Amino acid sequence: MSRLRSLAVRILPPGIRRRLRSWRRRGSAPPVGRVRLGDLARTRPISSDWGFERGTPIDRYLIEKFLEQHANDIHGRVLEVAGDAYTRRFGHDVTEVEILAVSERERAATIVADLADAPQIPDGRFDCVIVTQTLQYIWDVREAVATLRRILAPGGVALVSLPSVIRYDDGSWPDLWRFTPASARRLFEDAFGTEHIEVEAPGNVLAAAAFLYGLAAEELDGSVLQADDPAVPVSILIRARKAE
Repeated sequence: MSRLRSLAVRILPPGIRRRLRSWRRRGSAPPVGRVRLGDLARTRPISSDWGFERGTPIDRYLIEKFLEQHANDIHGRVLEVAGDAYTRRFGHDVTEVEILAVSERERAATIVADLADAPQIPDGRFDCVIVTQTLQYIWDVREAVATLRRILAPGGVALVSLPSVIRYDDGSWPDLWRFTPASARRLFEDAFGTEHIEVEAPGNVLAAAAFLYGLAAEELDGSVLQADDPAVPVSILIRARKAE
């Protein structure tokens, strides 16, 4: 092999030799000083609104894929946080929809309550609860998850998304928590039991970086969004079922 390399150095033009070296390095890290950041060489996101104006935010793509996979759970009496868009999009045989908000300022709300303390919601009230990107705003997340279990009917399912990689929001409802797959599993196991929860953590380093920059899912190759690296989850997705 070393003789072949020596022969190649003598007879191949410099341009071909460089191309062969780049093919050999493909998939490995580029040399120090040779990384090309291009449009990402900036200190501010490309989109300050998570890419909504460019298409589908990457976390929303992952959440919607998760809800589509579990569409059979979205039926009967459904509670959704902040709106009913996902119930309308993915639900079937839905007999009743309630919209939960923490403030009466949310005009679409049919129930105003804090999930951490919601005695006004009866026990066993819903067959499905959809809680997307919400628990990071609640201080007492253990009580919130306990409420989810309490208000589900036996056999009912909570479909929950949590942020793993996300920019900090210090708005009127500031972010309080960041989660890992392990902390999410522990949190829901304590309330629902180990055998009644499923935890997914999709994402990879390119999807995470693109999300932080505010790129949309449509701007990434489909294979990127399908590739999962357990070390770099973008979202944490939980299906929790209340025991019969």
